[in-house]
Amino acid sequence: MDVVKVALGARSYEVRIGPGLVARAGVEIAPLLKRPKVAIVTEERVAGLHLDALVAALAAEGIAAEALVLPAGEATKSWAHLTEVVEWLLGQQVERKDVVVAFGGGVIGDLAGFAAAILRRGVRFVQVPTSLLAQVDSSVGGKTGINSPHGKNLVGAFHQPSLVLADIDVLGTLAPRDFLAGYGEVVKYGGLGSLAFFEWLEANGPALAAGDAALRQEAVRRSVQMKADIVARDETEQGDRALLNLGHTFGHALEAATGYSDRLLHGEGVAIGCALAFETSARL
Repeated sequence: MDVVKVALGARSYEVRIGPGLVARAGVEIAPLLKRPKVAIVTEERVAGLHLDALVAALAAEGIAAEALVLPAGEATKSWAHLTEVVEWLLGQQVERKDVVVAFGGGVIGDLAGFAAAILRRGVRFVQVPTSLLAQVDSSVGGKTGINSPHGKNLVGAFHQPSLVLADIDVLGTLAPRDFLAGYGEVVKYGGLGSLAFFEWLEANGPALAAGDAALRQEAVRRSVQMKADIVARDETEQGDRALLNLGHTFGHALEAATGYSDRLLHGEGVAIGCALAFETSARL
């Protein structure tokens, strides 16, 4: 297992990266708990594949768990589903001392994290990202939020997780399209100034796509380390953190134009957005 620390003083936390972390979730999360109980927010596809394993891992450490299962897809990052999550958490009697577990890709992490940020003026949460995109990007750094008819991620808060568990094994259950969409975010890190990483990604791309677990872990580790270093310098995007938005200006516009639907996944929008940003830069 690799461990990357996000150094933010009293709000510092670890991103733990490796195989079998869903099966170890009870062991990893138990030290954070004031009482043996968690509330899990997830979505249909992830629940069908992995929820039983997560609940069993928690139960093995004596941790009770209840889960809210939401529809999959970008449209879930909405006011309606935010209200649903908050009201469900209140119904579960989640207190400020408790922990919410965001178990899914970027949509679930953003939504559940925002719900945790506003519930009782701030409840702790743990990210268990299940997509490549979420493991390398959205689960790290504390950006949470939902979409608005006016645009993507326009309503939200900075709310750092207490822990991130990036299980490399779950990437093996992703559809090829979903994995490659996440690869767009990985390549972005290579474009942000690490020529060696960019060349490594070019050389190892086919093996990564084919499922080489060791290479996937290394790609996630290097991406997370780059993001953690930037977030430690600029937590609330007053300077350097804006670099992480490479490709996102065009990408968000394209996502809005396609109705935040499966016509264009977020990672695909970022990849296209990077190409458009480079083309625009070359013309200026």
